[in-house]
Amino acid sequence: MVSGQSGLGRPCAERQLPRLGRQAVRQRSAIGMSAATLTPTILLLGKSGQVGWELQRSLSVLGQVVALDRHSSDYCGDLSDLAGLQATVRALRPQVIVNAAAHTAVDKAESEPELARLINALAPQALAQAANEIGAWLVHYSTDYVFDGSGDQPWQEADATGPLNTYGRSKLEGEQLIAQACARHLIFRTSWVYAARGGNFAKTMLRLAKERERLSVIDDQRGAPTGAELIADVTAHAVRQVLRTGSGYGLYHLAAAGETSWHGYASQVVEIARRLQPGLELKVQAIDPVPTSAFPTPARRPHNSRLDTTRLQQTFGLTLPPWQQGIERLLAEIL
Repeated sequence: MVSGQSGLGRPCAERQLPRLGRQAVRQRSAIGMSAATLTPTILLLGKSGQVGWELQRSLSVLGQVVALDRHSSDYCGDLSDLAGLQATVRALRPQVIVNAAAHTAVDKAESEPELARLINALAPQALAQAANEIGAWLVHYSTDYVFDGSGDQPWQEADATGPLNTYGRSKLEGEQLIAQACARHLIFRTSWVYAARGGNFAKTMLRLAKERERLSVIDDQRGAPTGAELIADVTAHAVRQVLRTGSGYGLYHLAAAGETSWHGYASQVVEIARRLQPGLELKVQAIDPVPTSAFPTPARRPHNSRLDTTRLQQTFGLTLPPWQQGIERLLAEIL
C-alpha cells in the first residue's frame, strides 16, 4: 500500500493516454450511467501493495478490473501526479474507484510531511473530485492512527479524532477531503494490516524466534491484526451491495474481531507455528513484555488501536472472524 514519487522519467500527466475508439468511449460512458444492466469497470490503484494484491482477486468477480500502480505506463497510477490521476479517471470512466495506495512509512513521514500529505490527502481529494464528476463510487482506506490512542474502549466512527503523528494527520485530512468532494464514498479505517505477500510482523517474529532464545515485544499497544485478504473480501462485499442498492456510503471501521497486544500477537505466532509444524526449529524460550518507551521511534504510536466494527457488520450483514483465525491461515501459507 505504499506509493510515492514516480520512478518513471516523466510525470503521468505528460504521458500519452491510449486513444479510445468511439465505441469504447460510448461503452464506458454507459457503464457510468447504467450499473444495473452492464458489467462495471473498477479502477484499482495500488495494485502491488498488500491490500491491492488481494483486491485484484476479490474485485475480479464484480466486473472488469483495471489495476494500476505508480509504475503503470498505459494509464497514470502514481498518486504524486494529481492531474495524471484525474486524466486516468476521465479516460476510463469507471463506475468504482478503489484506492489501495498510500504513504504508509509512519516514521519516514515525520521527515517528509509534504509527500505524506500529497499521497494521503491531496491525491484522494483529486480522485474524489474526478469520481464526483462522473458519478463513480470511491473506496478508500484509512487507519486507526487518526485517533490519539487514549482509553481502553474500541473507537467508534463518530469519536473525536486526534492523530499523534504526521501519517495519522495526513490520513485524517484525506478522509475529510473525500467526504467534502464526493458523496458516493466508502472509507474503511483498518488496523495492524498484514499479508502473506511481502514483509510482516509474523514473519519478523518467526525469523527472530529462530535466531534468539529471548525476545522483547511491546505490550502496551492494543489492537486487532487484520489480514489484507479479509479487507479485500469485505471491500468486494460492500461494493457489490452499494452498486445494487445505491446506498450505504460513509465511514466504517474494518478490523478482525477481538484484540491483543504486539506481545500477545508474537506469542500467538510462535504458539501456532509450533503447533502447525512440530519439527520447526525455534530457539526462543521466552517473550518478554516491554513498554512502548523501550523502542523509541520518530513517530508516536497510539496505545489504543481497538476499532468498533458494529456499524460495518450491521450495514453489510457481516460477521468478522477472530484475528487468530487470520494469523493461523497466514502461517499455514508461509511455513
